[in-house]
Amino acid sequence: MEALFAVTLGILTTSGVYLLLRGRTFSVILGLTLLSHAVNIFLFSMGRLQQGSPALIGFTDHPGDPLPQALVLTAIVIGFAMTAFTVVLALKAAVELRSDHVDGEDPNEDRL
Repeated sequence: MEALFAVTLGILTTSGVYLLLRGRTFSVILGLTLLSHAVNIFLFSMGRLQQGSPALIGFTDHPGDPLPQALVLTAIVIGFAMTAFTVVLALKAAVELRSDHVDGEDPNEDRL
């Protein structure tokens, strides 16, 4: 189980960084979202993964840690708000600059 989480975390992180380095705003937004998911998996895995242990104290001798679950829930809400803000910001920039490139310049456009 830990190996699966580590591989998934690595794939999400490398894909997110790759997309962040692209020149288009949509790729940057997807990269931020993938990095957000990678951080969520990292926070969740820091709670010492245990199968079949509830997060409620008193039902078992080894309860699961509820703190990582609360942190992941908070991170999901913050990630959704961040994604919504960057989408609005990208749409505003695309309307004003008439380009979806991060720097506002099209590399295929003829320069004077």
